[in-house]
Amino acid sequence: MTGGPTRSQTVRAVPGVAHHQAGLFGADTPFETAPRASATSSTVTSVIDRRDLPLAARMRPRTLDQVIGQPHLVGPGRPLRIAVERDQVRSMLLWGPPGTGKTSLAYVIGASTNAHVAVLSGVSDGVAHLRRIVAMASERRRAGQRTILLIDEIHRWSKSQQDALLPHVEDGSIILVGATTENPSFDVIAPLRSRMRLHELQPLTNLDIETLLVRAVTDPVDGFGLDPEWLAADAMSALVALASGDARLALTSLESTVEMVRDADGQLPDRITAEHVGEATTRRQVRYDRDGDDHYDTISAFIKSVRGSDPDAAVFYLAKMIRAGEDARFIARRLMILASEDIGNAEPQALVVATSAALAVERIGMPEGGYALAQATTFLASVPKSNRSAASLWAAQAAIEGGASLEVPPHLRDGHGPPRVSAGSRGPYVYPHDHDGAYVEQQYLPDGVGGGFYEPSDRGVEARLRAHLDGLHSPMSRRMV
Repeated sequence: MTGGPTRSQTVRAVPGVAHHQAGLFGADTPFETAPRASATSSTVTSVIDRRDLPLAARMRPRTLDQVIGQPHLVGPGRPLRIAVERDQVRSMLLWGPPGTGKTSLAYVIGASTNAHVAVLSGVSDGVAHLRRIVAMASERRRAGQRTILLIDEIHRWSKSQQDALLPHVEDGSIILVGATTENPSFDVIAPLRSRMRLHELQPLTNLDIETLLVRAVTDPVDGFGLDPEWLAADAMSALVALASGDARLALTSLESTVEMVRDADGQLPDRITAEHVGEATTRRQVRYDRDGDDHYDTISAFIKSVRGSDPDAAVFYLAKMIRAGEDARFIARRLMILASEDIGNAEPQALVVATSAALAVERIGMPEGGYALAQATTFLASVPKSNRSAASLWAAQAAIEGGASLEVPPHLRDGHGPPRVSAGSRGPYVYPHDHDGAYVEQQYLPDGVGGGFYEPSDRGVEARLRAHLDGLHSPMSRRMV
């Protein structure tokens, strides 16, 4: 057994500075947050034990060299790194999935410059806080000091709140660094985006996560100060799999595991195994935002996998959506659309199966409705594909948009109501069932419309339809009226 790390660090909390920032960068780092009523006295101080901070907060990088991952942004010679090293930072948006280091990178950028750094939260702060920070920034600007404003979760601000940032970003009163998990094209107003450089962060690789976990295990100050072998190989693999590229989740899972295995005397076992990890993290978290990029990316991959006839990939993405709590009715609707658009007459039963699955979901609910969705998904992914029926609609719509005549031929018009002058100009309508094969060739399209909209494929049931139509239209079988 090992007692684990016992060393403790303390930092002094200063008025108007958030505890997690003071703990992260030290008491002398000039990070200003929105003033709170509890921090109005200039004499208020407290002592914060860094060990009371979550492991993910303690392990935040303090310099660019400590940032794990994102070599396209912070690697040697990359524009963002050069700008930070030269203290020439300009307004920017840091966009990426949770746990990729957006907030940490924003703090590192702020701490690496000679500018004053202010911090706002897109969740808890508003325009009133912004006005106070801008007023102070204007005073510093006159004294020759720049102000960097970090806004975490900037997408949480409304359009009017984001509008309030525009004049101050444009005139240089503040250098804005915004962090967001949502696509800025949808959640950050265009005038603000146009004044900021966009940097996209990628999920960390498995090697990145392993590096981070080893650092947390071995760091004697902010981590656990233990030998890297203390984390068994199978435990490492389990934690990496749980993380799915999310650094925060990796560190939180490690911390949960350590706390679970620590005994009443604070002692740790000689090693952590995959079994320990499994006991501490009973259910894997799935990164998924039903209104964000994960939602759209996953349903896109699901549809493309079914269309591409890969039932394994299709059911995998189905399982991901079900696990993340996606609306099963939404999935069922997309399957019905796909059955007509991408399968069509190559296998007409596809629409029947998809519609039945949707009805099953409505009748029995979830989770049992997942079986019907899986049946429909694997069936649709496995049958022949054809988009010719959908393409026929697109072609006909294009013809109409292109000016094709919309006049119904006289012999096809409704025979009820008062007679029209041209009603008999083309002769009577010929009833196909009065002829062999229930077919007779006569004009159905308006004058001047050439047709050719539906061209059946040679796949599945549609191949039989093609042969049938070819037979009807062959010179030997024509029965012209």
